[in-house]
Amino acid sequence: MFLSARSIIRFAALAVAATSLGGCSFLGMNFAMNQMSEKECLMRAMYFESNRSSAEGMLAVGTVVMNRMHDSRYPKTVCGVVGQKNQFAQGVLSKPMTDSGAVLASQVADQVMRGQRHPGVQNAQHFHTAGLRFPYNNMFYVLEAGGNEFYEKRSVR
Repeated sequence: MFLSARSIIRFAALAVAATSLGGCSFLGMNFAMNQMSEKECLMRAMYFESNRSSAEGMLAVGTVVMNRMHDSRYPKTVCGVVGQKNQFAQGVLSKPMTDSGAVLASQVADQVMRGQRHPGVQNAQHFHTAGLRFPYNNMFYVLEAGGNEFYEKRSVR
């Protein structure tokens, strides 16, 4: 079967529209970040990084995102921070959110966007899975929540 140029263009346009709405890629180009609101980017970071375990864990992750956003070393938008390469879970901006954790993430994202922060996170801009240990002496741990340990990087004296 032979497709006309018009049919191919129409198919490509539909494919791009469908994949960008789902946060997927088409021909290696990711359209998701340009389509998402700041709230959705925050929501996705909290959903995928906190094991969807608790509002406290999600709030802590959201606080880290906001702490980074207000630091000159990081992008100035939520989506920019969340979309930084090798900083958050792989596929954070493209994988589907499939369970009720998405509802909780949406509620907590609203709170974070209105200014709420987890007081235990303090100025931490980093976290990793709870229970892991690394041989660096500049990691000052401030909180464990949502399956993660949150820490500040401090200079060693």
